[in-house]
Amino acid sequence: MSSPGGITRIDPAGGPWPLHDAAASRAAEAAALARHAPHALMERAGLAVARLALASAPHARQVQVWAGPGNNGGDGLVAARHLHLAGKAVSVCLLADPERLPADAAQALHQAVAAGVAVHVDRICKDGADLAIDALLGIGARRAPEGAIAAAIQTINALQAVVLAVDLPSGLHPDTGALLGSAAVRATATLALLTLKPGCCTGHGRDQVGELWLDTLGVAAGTPSAWLSGRPARLPRPHGAHKGSFGDVAVVGGAPGMVGAAWLAARAALAAGAGRTYCSLLDDAAATLDPARPELMSRAAWWQSPPALLAQTTVVCGCGGGDAVRAALPPLLSHAARLVLDADALNALAKDPGLQPLLLARAARGLATLLTPHPLEAARLLRTSSAEVQHDRLAAALQLAADTGATVLLKGSGSVVAAPGHLLHINPTGNAALASAGTGDVLAGWAAGLWAQLPDVAAADVAAAAAWQHGRAADLYTAAGRSGPLRAADLVEALAGLPAR
Repeated sequence: MSSPGGITRIDPAGGPWPLHDAAASRAAEAAALARHAPHALMERAGLAVARLALASAPHARQVQVWAGPGNNGGDGLVAARHLHLAGKAVSVCLLADPERLPADAAQALHQAVAAGVAVHVDRICKDGADLAIDALLGIGARRAPEGAIAAAIQTINALQAVVLAVDLPSGLHPDTGALLGSAAVRATATLALLTLKPGCCTGHGRDQVGELWLDTLGVAAGTPSAWLSGRPARLPRPHGAHKGSFGDVAVVGGAPGMVGAAWLAARAALAAGAGRTYCSLLDDAAATLDPARPELMSRAAWWQSPPALLAQTTVVCGCGGGDAVRAALPPLLSHAARLVLDADALNALAKDPGLQPLLLARAARGLATLLTPHPLEAARLLRTSSAEVQHDRLAAALQLAADTGATVLLKGSGSVVAAPGHLLHINPTGNAALASAGTGDVLAGWAAGLWAQLPDVAAADVAAAAAWQHGRAADLYTAAGRSGPLRAADLVEALAGLPAR
């Protein structure tokens, strides 16, 4: 689909894209309103909605516009007028008191009625439609939809129609991506106006928004609240380089019954480009060779290496580590130059209060740490529940980074990267094909392999790049028509084969 007017599709392969939370978006809107004539900004927004509606459903004949009580509803009313003038059969379901609309929305209603648009006040439209426009709730919504609004959301979701959400799907929190109630509009496409909202890019947001578009309406929004990550640059590999030029990675993990997790992380580090990769297993009886990748080396008890050697190495600890990983953590926390902590290493940190001062001391000494928790592991570290973590993924990642002094890559839909002193990054790539055992081990190893090659790069930048590439491999897998999970060993090879563009 071509981009209509000034509308830009938010392509995960593009970016990075600035994100603005509700407070920053309202400030940008207020500043823009002060510089424009009355109604001018809403007219521009509604026209953008109409243009994207025509591009999204060019053959639609019956259009329903669901308008709420605020300026989001006003944008929908302007769009309704333009679609009516374009020859569409448009009906508006206005779930608001016309006498209490904001001034711009009231003018939009007046103009729509004057143009001949059919407006039904406080009535749930039951007739079918080819295209539905959700303009019920805007960024000011903070509580669960009730009454007619909740019923309208259910009705929209039951339609067999293209659904276009204005700014964000109604029922979705603009900042967190959590559902405000039991349901939110499931859109085919969402047109963000003025700014991109973080909630559209993480948590439930990625399921609800459909294809994400942006029209800034010509307004510069100012300093972002966070970033939606873009494609990372390819790492340079000069002709004169040798394997020692690309750093060493050591993987510590693989307790009895779980050695595969460590080998997967090691394979991923090697595929990411680390010059040498070692696997140090916690199962003394396990085989010391990966037959599929004999170039991987095995070293016993890597954590007992001299501090000088640890200080030159990027270490991944925890993959399949079980309870045995606890003994390996003190020397690694004390001496490893760059440390990626995953899985059972995170569980050990949560259980053993004696380890946490060592983690904080790393940051004080300038040693970088990357934590890669899934929501339950993050909840254990934060002494809360995974539901609370998922309720506000951005706040959870920020709190965990503040508590530990480490960079945090909180995995999930729209993975979040938080680090002290850095703006948040949200990852736009990935899908449920990654919901497979071992894919987290692959991510940890891949991040370490990238980091080993660029040891001076901030852990937050490494995490953002690794998450983007990890998700991109899954996106290409599903785009090729494959279904079902992307198995972890296959994910390593998919990552190794990622195209440069």
